[in-house]
Amino acid sequence: MKIMMLSWEYPPKVIGGLARAVADLSEALAKEGHQVAVVTGDWPESKPTEYASGVKVYRVNQFFPKPMDFLEEVHFMNYHFCQKGMELLQNGDVDLIHAHDWLTAPSAKVLKHAFQKPLAATIHATEWGRNNGLHNDFQRHISDLEWWLTYEAYQVICCSEYMRAELRRIFQVPEDKLNVIPNGVQVREFSQVHPDLDQWRRNWALPEEDIIFYVGRHVYEKGIDLLLEAAPKILENHPQAKFILAGRGPCTEELKQKSSSLGLEAKVLFAGFIDDKTRNSLYRLASAAVFPSRYEPFGIVALEAMAAQAPVVVSDVGGFRETVRHEVNGLTFYSGNANSLADNVIKLLANKILARSLSKQAYSDVLEKYDWKQIARQTAESYRSTPVGPKVKGNSYGVTAVTADLLDKGGHVRESSNHGRR
Repeated sequence: MKIMMLSWEYPPKVIGGLARAVADLSEALAKEGHQVAVVTGDWPESKPTEYASGVKVYRVNQFFPKPMDFLEEVHFMNYHFCQKGMELLQNGDVDLIHAHDWLTAPSAKVLKHAFQKPLAATIHATEWGRNNGLHNDFQRHISDLEWWLTYEAYQVICCSEYMRAELRRIFQVPEDKLNVIPNGVQVREFSQVHPDLDQWRRNWALPEEDIIFYVGRHVYEKGIDLLLEAAPKILENHPQAKFILAGRGPCTEELKQKSSSLGLEAKVLFAGFIDDKTRNSLYRLASAAVFPSRYEPFGIVALEAMAAQAPVVVSDVGGFRETVRHEVNGLTFYSGNANSLADNVIKLLANKILARSLSKQAYSDVLEKYDWKQIARQTAESYRSTPVGPKVKGNSYGVTAVTADLLDKGGHVRESSNHGRR
């Protein structure tokens, strides 16, 4: 099968978990014998066209003309996506289009209708979920684009049962359009660590300190402020704790100020952006990998920590509930509750036997349930079952029998329809 992926980020451009998920899926599909082309945004020092791990990657210029804001950048990128996508489609290099998140919705819709190709879409997260509702026009605009993509797609893939329920609730996506396929993890990538870990460790913590590690974006939804609020209680019970917070984002300076106001300067290290080998090494050295998210559609960071054999503590939200089982392969705490977070970290630090047992089971679970080869086969099967919708005005709409009822005789969405309207 010839598959065209549309994704605004792709390694080495990594803003969040989407880039890695798209790359791993694309490479796994290629290993299964499929022809995969990824159309994505450009990145400094990246070539316009490259062939990596069996995947053809096309990078388009999304910064010229110079956009005035982020939304304009996204729209310029989609114009270029359309141009590159049309080239591939005209050459007969595409059987199916797979779009990832709202940032690709405009080009996905245009290419689908212009060439009458089936469209699958993966919704990795929603604006409603990230913000616990829609509070301004910017958020409502993004949410509308998300709904638009779910409407246009023949099939909507999501990474967890939690996300399936969210898409049903927020956008009223018909059940027969939805398909749950989890993300995975490349376990072998997390075995690459610095050769002398004991010596290397001294760059980060004193020999007697236990490392509590977080890596990810510094945004409100990730709950890093809760970890800082939990730190005083953790240190009161376990003075040898050392907190290493890797990553960056719009909340970084605010988090540093919070750390200072709590008197944690000597115990909290803001590591900034770290490379993969450093990340893997810190996972291997960590007494606890903590992810205190307020919203997490899947939580691939937990799988990565588990693959690196770090004991994990996560909030009991979203996809975390489906991957981390309390006191079986990790510990979970009440979301938004810093006291509950502190208690679970203290429990892990105080019981090394429990920590080893949890990390051992977690590693086994990752190998058994979240292998990309298995996930690629599930995805390919979902492509094969993608239905062809009814013809409307000469185009093939991405609708099932349920959503077809929402169209008027002219093929337009009825204004009275409640399918995703807010």
